[in-house]
Amino acid sequence: MAFFGLFSKEKKESLDHGVEKTKESLFQKLTRAVAGKSKVDNDVLDNLEEVLITSDVGVETTLKIIKRIENRVARDKVMNTNELNIILNEEIAALLEENNTGNVDDFATIPTAKPYVIMVVGVNGAGKTTTIGKLAYQFKKADKKVYLGAADTFRAAAVDQLVIWSERVGVEIVKQQMGADPASVAYDAISSAKANNADVVIIDTAGRLHNKVNLMNELSKIKKVMQKVIPDAPHEVLLVLDGSTGQNAFEQAKQFTKATEVTALALTKLDGTAKGGVILGISDQFKIPVKYIGVGEKMEDLLVFNKYEFVDSLFK
Repeated sequence: MAFFGLFSKEKKESLDHGVEKTKESLFQKLTRAVAGKSKVDNDVLDNLEEVLITSDVGVETTLKIIKRIENRVARDKVMNTNELNIILNEEIAALLEENNTGNVDDFATIPTAKPYVIMVVGVNGAGKTTTIGKLAYQFKKADKKVYLGAADTFRAAAVDQLVIWSERVGVEIVKQQMGADPASVAYDAISSAKANNADVVIIDTAGRLHNKVNLMNELSKIKKVMQKVIPDAPHEVLLVLDGSTGQNAFEQAKQFTKATEVTALALTKLDGTAKGGVILGISDQFKIPVKYIGVGEKMEDLLVFNKYEFVDSLFK
């Protein structure tokens, strides 16, 4: 199931480069899995199962994919191993389609809510603040007026980093002193954004996960304070995960989805890892759309995730 032409050539090249290490690792493992075999049999399927699990797809999603391929082998009777890449492409794309994880067309496509409020969550070190900066850049490039809210007030470095990004991108930032109430910062940011007719406001939050109860209480408080200004805010809760951590990203997703209602995911640092298969498992297991992927250091290297193009880049 190939879906071509959905990305510009430049974006497709960035995506291809971003998944290059994952693709190389996957192809090497697949080559070993079918060595000496001409037909897809039980041995090949067992080897394929190991390939997918060791590629960080996750056990449950791997078993679903293997089951789909078993059914196809049973239906088609004879299947050559040289068709395995094509079959994997088609079955993984079909699985993601059934999960209805959705696609966003581009950064210019945002709902009519104005300002559109995005609350960003994630552990420290996952690339949360950098993702916010890149998001701000992409939204501004799409002619959106953007405000940032520096509500991660427990780390001076987080506020300073966000200030640097606001200056680089040329967008407004609302901040207070270190240790200030995060909900107060969020309130001020949304109030300013609304008063100045902004299109998008992105609120950074503290990346602590050591105490889930405190995290839940803090995020709930931020939401309630936001809703004093805009009753249906936040319109999106974006969880940023470090794709290079593989299965640890699953655990982070599990913890944050318990702590708050996550509505979208961003996977970062895919260009530096062979663990990009984690996207497939997270999309399948959490039924939360992967909305953005980070494929490099440049401001342009945050892409809107398209599941069809992603699978094509892995298996073409």
